[in-house]
Amino acid sequence: MTLLIQNGKVMTMEGAIYEGASVLVKDGKIEAIGDVGQAPDGTKIIDAKGCYVTPGLIDAHTHLGLSGHGLRWEAQDHNETSDNVTPHLRTLDAINAFDQSFADTLAGGVTTVATSPGSANVIGGQLTGMKTGGSNRIEDLVIKAPLAMKCALGENPKGAHGQAKKAAPMTRMATAAIFREAFMKAQEYLAKKKAAQASEDGKMPDFNMKHEALIPLLEREIPVHIHAHQANDIHTAVRLIQEFNLKGIIIHASESHLIVDDLVAANMPLLIGPTLGFSGKPETKNKTFETVGILQRAGVKVCITTDHPVIPLHHLNVCAALAVKDGMDEEEAMKAITIYPAEILGFEDRVGTIAVGKDADIVIWDKHPLDITGKVLHTIIDGKIVYSCGK
Repeated sequence: MTLLIQNGKVMTMEGAIYEGASVLVKDGKIEAIGDVGQAPDGTKIIDAKGCYVTPGLIDAHTHLGLSGHGLRWEAQDHNETSDNVTPHLRTLDAINAFDQSFADTLAGGVTTVATSPGSANVIGGQLTGMKTGGSNRIEDLVIKAPLAMKCALGENPKGAHGQAKKAAPMTRMATAAIFREAFMKAQEYLAKKKAAQASEDGKMPDFNMKHEALIPLLEREIPVHIHAHQANDIHTAVRLIQEFNLKGIIIHASESHLIVDDLVAANMPLLIGPTLGFSGKPETKNKTFETVGILQRAGVKVCITTDHPVIPLHHLNVCAALAVKDGMDEEEAMKAITIYPAEILGFEDRVGTIAVGKDADIVIWDKHPLDITGKVLHTIIDGKIVYSCGK
């Protein structure tokens, strides 16, 4: 299929903004930008005169498809609280791409997400990176799985296990110790496997699914995403990441503006949010929309996240707009919901900007995307129109 978007204000998120320009899409990829010449016969044409054309928005931390829209425990599939170390669990096996939240997400112009286990467990399981539309079969949506490993510090694992079950972790000490023990056991398991593989008569260790799931982290093939709101928990997250030489990404980081210099030195990406709404627990009492701008200006790679369903995904642009209201540069706020999350997730070769050769994930807006009175007119994923306003 060939698609031509004409006469729009094209915000490439690569620095260039084209006024009254065209974007030509062929076979799911961006073929040309600007003056694209004559479209082939049979091309579907969208007139975007007076509209903004942007890359599809990206949220690097959600629970999309794991927490059912309008449902109770029947569709709560993000926390397996029967155990606090569950690295072998895959979000891929639980995502419901038929859920209403997917349609809502497309109406908000969000085309790529990372879907994560919840934060009840010290080690919660494997993330899935995926598109948000074009199919209801999850395998058709996947960009990468496993994408990363979810871990959590602070109040959540203490509450889910210590308070609810009177089991470890009841303290932050125990949370860090459980993390360490799991990774140290996986290190020992990996060493035995490598020794056996190097020896002609070496005996392989008994198969351990949990250890196997942690090996890609120890070998730096995928990163760890650590949930940490409070400043001391962020420090612990950095400490654990460095201790095991992991690729690390810190999630939420509500108090990161209090420890800016430490985070500049750590040189780890931060996924900031959910910031919109009530501060419902002690460790988020200092959250503010100023945080993401403060970190960005200091040189820390940051992006804005909804933590859907905490904030519905279709309000991702609203969160970016509120960051601008509280001091963030407008272009940087747009990058924090497009190219920066693409880079943090490792998808920048496919999504995050409008560029020749990239996936044709494009959104057409009737106003600037950070004008919260505006609407998405069309959402396009892989060159297919997956949402149109009023249809």
